Amino acid sequence: GARCSSTAAAAMELSRAVMASGLLLLSVVGAGLCNTRRPGDVLDPEVAGVSVLLEHSFEFDDSVRYKRRGTLLWRPGRENSLTLSQMQLTEDERVKLRDMAGTDGLYRIRIPRKLGSESSTLEYVSSFVRICALVESHLSDVITVNTDVSGNIIGVSIVTIPGSCNGAEVEDVDLEVFNTTVHLMQPVLAAAPETAAFIERLEHEQAQKAKNPQEQKSFIAKYWMYIVPIVIFLMMSGAQDPNGGSGGSGGGGR
Repeated sequence: GARCSSTAAAAMELSRAVMASGLLLLSVVGAGLCNTRRPGDVLDPEVAGVSVLLEHSFEFDDSVRYKRRGTLLWRPGRENSLTLSQMQLTEDERVKLRDMAGTDGLYRIRIPRKLGSESSTLEYVSSFVRICALVESHLSDVITVNTDVSGNIIGVSIVTIPGSCNGAEVEDVDLEVFNTTVHLMQPVLAAAPETAAFIERLEHEQAQKAKNPQEQKSFIAKYWMYIVPIVIFLMMSGAQDPNGGSGGSGGGGR
């Protein structure tokens, strides 16, 4: 009986140890899966990206009434990418586009130039194409966003592929979804002169000359083999002229 009770007690201790290990492991795993971001924390723009509203307008009377077309997601950090998510056109909008294709109307887009401003004071950059070109391209367009060196939006452009208007018939199914390519254009800084490298190379050359004094020779030391023959020739020719002159005068005295 005592042996059975000790065995039972050992089994109880073992089960408690296993349960404690399991709880400890669960606690460690839970801590690893815990979200460290608090509700009030602000995400890094390079990670979360910056949302830029894309709007469009197309009206029969050539008035301008912008509506939401989609959202540009710009990650301006190391990735520096630009993507676009956009809405599908409604049936009324598709009918309106086809009807306007024969009126030589304009299709306009715009995006805000300054991000994070109040909606009532937003400044926009805009562009436009002919509606007939957009319809005949089956809503295939290329949108380019231009920024300055600081990353501020300074312009936007839109072109269609192809960009001509030939009066071609377009089916309703070809005007349901935009087929858009987006580009981000930033200025490329010109290469700066390598002043530091030039100075370093000059200092290296001066140090080499200081180590080898033999290289710092004068003009005469470098070209003596050419100078000596010329000097000897001049000395010999100068010594012959006085002798020739005295001989001539002696002959005249006789």
